[in-house]
Amino acid sequence: MRTIRYADPQGTIHYALAHPDGSFERLLGDPFTSTGLRGMGWPGTALSGEPAAIARLLAPIEPRALFGIGLNYRRHAAETGAALPDHPVLFMKSPGAVQDPGGPIRLPAALASQQVDYEAELAVVIGRPCRNVPPQEALEYVLGYTCANDVSARDWQKLQGGGQWCRGKTFDTFAPLGPCLVGADAIPNPNALALRTLINGTVVQDGHTSDMIFSVPTLISFLSGSTTLLPGTVILTGTPEGVGMAATPPRWLQPGDTVTVEIEAIGALTNPVELESAAPLAWRD
Repeated sequence: MRTIRYADPQGTIHYALAHPDGSFERLLGDPFTSTGLRGMGWPGTALSGEPAAIARLLAPIEPRALFGIGLNYRRHAAETGAALPDHPVLFMKSPGAVQDPGGPIRLPAALASQQVDYEAELAVVIGRPCRNVPPQEALEYVLGYTCANDVSARDWQKLQGGGQWCRGKTFDTFAPLGPCLVGADAIPNPNALALRTLINGTVVQDGHTSDMIFSVPTLISFLSGSTTLLPGTVILTGTPEGVGMAATPPRWLQPGDTVTVEIEAIGALTNPVELESAAPLAWRD
């Protein structure tokens, strides 16, 4: 099952089911309620029988929470000179950082950054509450998967933010998601997918989810340990090698760039890059 979230010409937000012929049918309801298309993987929705009037494509999910995992690909750890972690490296991004497919990634100007990086990531969407879930049961709690770009201001992540990753990773527009949500039934093994990033049509990341240090089931089990993951929780599972920070010289995002994240069996998420229209912020007292 492949679904999108969109705004119609009146600005009303809906979900739609993608049919094999490329058409979209509007769905009734919400995927996080208890009744509806259970057999199709989205328990809170029903078919409307009407075509979707898509005026603007939106991120396929409004996250309840947004967890990120750092250093989760062996080759990415190697390119940054980092030791392999003993446990998943966890940070969080604000749900307010989510950007739609086609929406701009805005380089911060108020809290200016000169080192904004791209990170192609497989995003996992949790479909029902889970807590203390063993790895062998973890995928039963997944609603679906989408593409993500874990945009990161490396100067704020590592230096100006005092090593606190959240500051560098949670600026507005720093979490593009899309273009669709692919149901978990269509991706039985999330650790068997190719993924890559293109900037202005040139491939800069070319990896595979089999290179993850901690698999998707392991991440869900770890994050649910003594912690309830609510429906709508999104997990960004890490990025492969090829980030701009590791290039020689470093390759930072610039106004006018176009960034595309592609993941096998899901599709392509494309966002232009522009400078935030804001004056520098005198945030100190």
